[in-house]
Amino acid sequence: MNGGPSGFNNAPITRTFIIGCALFTILFGIQGRSNKLGLSYQDIFKQLRPWKLLASIFAFSSTPELMFGLYLLYYFRVFERQIGSNKYSVFILFSIFGSLLFEVLTLALLRGSSLNMISSGPYGVLFSSFVPFFLDIPVSTRFRVFGLHFSDKSFIYLAGIQLLLSSWKKSIVPGICGILVGSLYRLNILGIRRLKSPDFIASFFSRLSFSSTGSTPSAAPSRHVLGNLPPYTHRQAQSNNNNYQEVSSSSSAPTIEPTEESIATLVSMGFDMNHARQALVQAGNDVNAATNILLEAQTQ
Repeated sequence: MNGGPSGFNNAPITRTFIIGCALFTILFGIQGRSNKLGLSYQDIFKQLRPWKLLASIFAFSSTPELMFGLYLLYYFRVFERQIGSNKYSVFILFSIFGSLLFEVLTLALLRGSSLNMISSGPYGVLFSSFVPFFLDIPVSTRFRVFGLHFSDKSFIYLAGIQLLLSSWKKSIVPGICGILVGSLYRLNILGIRRLKSPDFIASFFSRLSFSSTGSTPSAAPSRHVLGNLPPYTHRQAQSNNNNYQEVSSSSSAPTIEPTEESIATLVSMGFDMNHARQALVQAGNDVNAATNILLEAQTQ
């Protein structure tokens, strides 16, 4: 099991979010505020501090939390590739503000208890992502160590547990809040899973990602954002009852044989290999378009 191809290909939102978390953590660390980043009752209800709210969303309070957090965020880019940058940006916003609301309510309910502060960092996004990780990502490898059974997903769970217990109560609370918000997203409350951000937002982050690496999109597949099926002027999409049958292209467009790397990318997202191959043939080996075809087929 892996998050697909290495790097941030087809994951511009994840790339920007990771860079933002790293920069904010380093910035507050340089200013000597790392030990003051936690969100408390006083920060919300008595003396509102905007920088504390910003820190609670992006900045980790310690180097170990930063390392485990960025590792998990990098792995969870698979979800952006799976549902598309437009929907994934909505997922991130829903996770951030939903978990922040739960955290504020928790601080209000436990006012005067031993829990006087909550750890800062993108716990909402991280632990919301564990819900689809548990339900949607298949196990590809199982093994035993000293008689104990493990799978390739175990390493992700161990990193999550380490992060969850990093500051005991202070980190457990935002972790639980994130899981609750991820469950609400999974239940499609208020139709949240159907929402998409405008195309220009994903395009902006995509261009930002390429400009930060000093390169530009060189091929058509990298220009398309998941969740937006690109137009095909030389082939007409047709499907059978199971929506996976190959579609015949027009006589002027030759069939493009899908590459093994493209097939492996779709399989890592949880799709069947044969269905992935057929969708890639239909989409001309465009991974983004093939993902859309498979997702559309699942919803019909």
